[in-house]
Amino acid sequence: MSDTVRAQPLEAPHRRRLTPVDWIGLGVLVLFLVVGLSWSKWMPYWDKAWTLSQTSVWDGSPLFEAAGETFSLSGAWDFTLVYFTAVWKALLVALVVAAAIDALVPRDWLRRVMNRRSHTSQSLVGAAMSLPSMMCTCCAAPVTAGLRGSGVRRSAALAYWVGNPLLNPAVLIFLALILPWQFVLTRLVVGLLIVVGASALIGRWIKGRAEVVPEQSLEPTRFSALPVRYLRSLSKFTLILVPEHLALVFIVGLISPWLSGVYGLEAQVGGFAVLIAALVGTLLVIPTGGEIPIILALSAVGVGAGVTGALLIVLPALSIPSMVMVGKSLGWRTTTAMGTAVALGGVLSGAVLVLGSCG
Repeated sequence: MSDTVRAQPLEAPHRRRLTPVDWIGLGVLVLFLVVGLSWSKWMPYWDKAWTLSQTSVWDGSPLFEAAGETFSLSGAWDFTLVYFTAVWKALLVALVVAAAIDALVPRDWLRRVMNRRSHTSQSLVGAAMSLPSMMCTCCAAPVTAGLRGSGVRRSAALAYWVGNPLLNPAVLIFLALILPWQFVLTRLVVGLLIVVGASALIGRWIKGRAEVVPEQSLEPTRFSALPVRYLRSLSKFTLILVPEHLALVFIVGLISPWLSGVYGLEAQVGGFAVLIAALVGTLLVIPTGGEIPIILALSAVGVGAGVTGALLIVLPALSIPSMVMVGKSLGWRTTTAMGTAVALGGVLSGAVLVLGSCG
């Protein structure tokens, strides 16, 4: 009986039919998604995949080289500039889409689409919705916050957040064209375990006030109110998340010379190098596909499959900036639990690739 009472805030109190204004809001969201993702993701990734299929050579150096080898403010600023040069298009689209979800999409409709009965079903829906957007973890964060603000349950929102970087179809193609097949298969399998499995388990285990969704007025929305609502929501996301993102990326660039030095780590600490790489990599920030040049550079200087295998998962999955950006909307316990799951997934990935290389 008590379980039923606790679950009530998650259900829409009244299932209303979509109005013409609701359909306009959904149409605007679809337009933003198709145009924005074509511009920032789909077309550039198509060109990148075509080039890789012809050359099998990754064009670009590891992001952390921009920060230099020693602590410096100029290195941190260079790191920040290089990072935002790589992600600004996707970040802009993410803010535009997040504001559309928050202001234009009927919340009860969004909850009907994503809030399924079981946590596993919710995770599967979130994972499926993450596939076409193909964002890095930081760019997926504003959209995730928008989903949670609309009442999407925790498992679905988590799966969308980590599914964007881990199950990105374009990056899987890049990996297949550049790295041995074992890396692609490991990324896919461990990625699914985290995106679907960990998201479902975390949503099941962690309860709290964060699951209570805001009520939606049953009064129909006037068309003339949509632009004002949208601009208010876009301003909110931009003024809160962009400065926060900028400051956190700068901090990561400031300390990255201390965190990213894994050369020779295996010789010093043995198998613990995989665990260290998993923990540190979970905190670092990279753009979409940024793990590939890092893995290539480390492999070229003799870093083993354990460390590179861990970084294959943890570098794209999460970062300090993305966890801070979703911490309030998802809940800090939930965010920390997903960070732990990603680090453990990195250790598993490293172990699998070590065993594969031994075989």
